[in-house]
Amino acid sequence: MSLASWRLTVTVPRTQNSSSPRYGNRVRFAAEALPDHANGGPNERKKKVVVVGSGWAGLGAANHLCNQGFDVTVLGGDNGFGGLEDVGIRAYWYPYRNIFSLVDELGIKPFTKWTKTAQYSEDGLEVEFPIFQDLPQLPTPLGTFLYTQFLQLPLADRLTSLPLLAAAIDFDNTDTAWRKYDSITARELFKQFGCSERFYKKVIGPLLQVGLFAPAEQCSAAATLGMLYYIILAHQKDFDLLWCRGTVREKIFEPWFDSLRTKGCEFAEGRKVTDFFINEETGSISAVICGREVYDADAVVLAVGISTLQDLIKNSVDCGAMFSAVLCTRQEFLKVLNLNSIDVLTVKIWLDRKVNIQYASNACSGFGGSFGWTFSHLNTIYDEHKDNPVSVLQADFYHANELLPQKDEYIVTKVKSYLSKLIKDLETAAITENEIKRFPKSLPHFFPGSYKYTIRGPTSFPNLFVAGDWIVNRHGSWAQEKSYVTGLEAANLVVDYLEEGSFAKIIPVQEDEPHIEALRSLNRRFNEIRAQLPLSDYFV
Repeated sequence: MSLASWRLTVTVPRTQNSSSPRYGNRVRFAAEALPDHANGGPNERKKKVVVVGSGWAGLGAANHLCNQGFDVTVLGGDNGFGGLEDVGIRAYWYPYRNIFSLVDELGIKPFTKWTKTAQYSEDGLEVEFPIFQDLPQLPTPLGTFLYTQFLQLPLADRLTSLPLLAAAIDFDNTDTAWRKYDSITARELFKQFGCSERFYKKVIGPLLQVGLFAPAEQCSAAATLGMLYYIILAHQKDFDLLWCRGTVREKIFEPWFDSLRTKGCEFAEGRKVTDFFINEETGSISAVICGREVYDADAVVLAVGISTLQDLIKNSVDCGAMFSAVLCTRQEFLKVLNLNSIDVLTVKIWLDRKVNIQYASNACSGFGGSFGWTFSHLNTIYDEHKDNPVSVLQADFYHANELLPQKDEYIVTKVKSYLSKLIKDLETAAITENEIKRFPKSLPHFFPGSYKYTIRGPTSFPNLFVAGDWIVNRHGSWAQEKSYVTGLEAANLVVDYLEEGSFAKIIPVQEDEPHIEALRSLNRRFNEIRAQLPLSDYFV
């Protein structure tokens, strides 16, 4: 075994003359004999990449880098590997082409069939969404508009949604488009384009509350247009969805972990990053420190959520660490402290009988709170509950600030009363068991004005790259697909920086339909001409 395959052991006691708080009372870097990962021979060291975070983004980066022969270590946080990917039961939409490709590569079948869904309000069933790919394909947005069943919304209200297509055409996911629309709320956007109050309250507002996890008046118009175009407006099939047949960890991540381990990937669970070492000559990160352990690094991928990164920045500031002195002079990281995250509450209940529930998953609105919520029939979705003699349901509440501090008994009573208004058979049923989980600050909040604070994949540190569903990129995807894509993008940045390996192939979003592309071309030309006019930048 070569000397390069040994991790250095250093024990640094704090002395009275020590000027750096970095060392606390005692910091020990554990000695380990590492396996020989030579690229070209037994005496050649593999370059080391540390991936912080083990969700879609982190594992996506790790997977490609392992395939390229790098020595990859994945650091999992307090929630365990892939823990926060099971915050709520989240759909997998038709455009998730990269995730579906990965699943095929792993040789697993974790998903249900394509399913119909519904949307409820306090007044009952509002909207039924079919499986759009099973219907004759029409130019967008006609298929979505004509095939969706609006049970209580008059045609006149539905027609008021059509002018919104002009904003969707104008929003082309460029930096200019984001800056133009990010300063206004989604509600202001809908008002500006003439949406009726009923359409806003009954349809589009509730969709945003479960799609962007916050009320429309607290959502960026840019994020709203990006999300709506990706999963609804771009193509008729895009709103089709399916579900994971169990937890994401069980059905997808566990087989993925096994695959990565066979490729030599190391996993370190429960590691909280507390510090970094910086090479002062190059300005790059040379090691990632987790308490008493050190992980040498030629490159680092930070694939964590907003709140985790904020905690890391604040912790570095409080500790006065060597890295923090550099980090806090970098505007890109200081800006991250302005971002917000969403609280999530999940409530799983077992009934004393089987009840009739028409749709596997349903979006809901109303009921007096600022939260949006969904409820899912787990007997239909999860393998483990398929043969259960009683109904098992899960309600997921987003922007759940008002609910998180409440006692479990209060929450269960509330959920029972909400569901009883929507499911008649549930009124006489009793809850025999419940499971409540609280996830504070676990999902990104795309509030108006947040774009200017959001970080990109490359950073001012030459070997530190960021990935996640909340960062800025130009792929055009959202949610889990965006997380995975940004992980692949981060891996490509590592490959480029270290000048080894080949780039990951990222499947682009499907091209715009011809009539949309034509309209966007005309719109771009119009904007170019308008920008040349006198005083074009004078007004807000």
